[in-house]
Amino acid sequence: MKVAIVGATGLVGSTMLRILEERQFPVTELIPVASERSVGSKVTYMGKEYTVVSAEDAIAKKPALAIFSAGGSISLELAPKFAEIGCYVVDNSSAWRMDPTKKLVVPEVNAHTLSKTDYIIANPNCSTIQMVVALKPLHDKYKIKRVVVSTYQSVTGTGQKAVAEMMDERAGGKGHGVYPHPIDLNLIPQIDVFQDNGYTKEEMKMILETNKIMGDDNIRVTATTVRVPVMGGHSESVNIEFENDFDEHEVRELLTNSAGIVVQDNPKENVYPMPLYAEGKDAVFVGRIRRDYSQPNTLNCWIVSDNLRKGAATNAVQIARYLLGQGWLNPTP
Repeated sequence: MKVAIVGATGLVGSTMLRILEERQFPVTELIPVASERSVGSKVTYMGKEYTVVSAEDAIAKKPALAIFSAGGSISLELAPKFAEIGCYVVDNSSAWRMDPTKKLVVPEVNAHTLSKTDYIIANPNCSTIQMVVALKPLHDKYKIKRVVVSTYQSVTGTGQKAVAEMMDERAGGKGHGVYPHPIDLNLIPQIDVFQDNGYTKEEMKMILETNKIMGDDNIRVTATTVRVPVMGGHSESVNIEFENDFDEHEVRELLTNSAGIVVQDNPKENVYPMPLYAEGKDAVFVGRIRRDYSQPNTLNCWIVSDNLRKGAATNAVQIARYLLGQGWLNPTP
């Protein structure tokens, strides 16, 4: 099984390599791909060094699977070229997410929508992924009417330069201009660029992607996304209004028994999800589960997940594992 990782030298790309290894994905030949300036450099996988190659060289090797984490413009250019040779592409950029001809997939929610002819599959936004994993079982049981979400997103979501900037500021430096304001000891209520409607692009991603993944445009979503000076994962305060009433104990049981979710909800012992402890794990952690007494049929909860893993790399590898399980990923000569 030849597998290409496009963007193999980045934060998400290196995490993808780690998760492929951890999950024992049947890679017989790894094809790491990166920008021209990184061609010839080395990455390590399963204790073996592999040389980074260009996209053209990778396509010539005819991989069965290509996992992309290299930015939207690169995905728009290269994903169709990989797909043309019969290679399945799982793309982590925003390039294909809202394309009506492409599936936007979180395996615990909507893997069943995939077909053998879906050669380009979109991996959703990190903050959307963790939220819909928790929303899906609740929607199935109580039918969601409206979601209000505020996010507290790790600097790792911006990339290696943002991590370096925060640590530089923490050491007394001035940073490198990754963000429009200092990030250390600060919160920045802006992720991505502002749109004409006053929302940021990240906020609109959460709104539109949630409807598409859940397969229900009647779910009303509003979001405020905030960059915070932490590492380890994204956190979300989520307020969910249902059409039907619920029992809190039943909600906890439902979430506890749902795939990919770990409930951490014991206020008496100060137990609740935190990014410090979510780092390096693949689960979506849910806590602070409580009724909103300001209006009927409404629940508050707190959702945390490692944005580099479940929010990006793990979700992509889970999609690949689904393709493998369906028998669609054919070993190549």
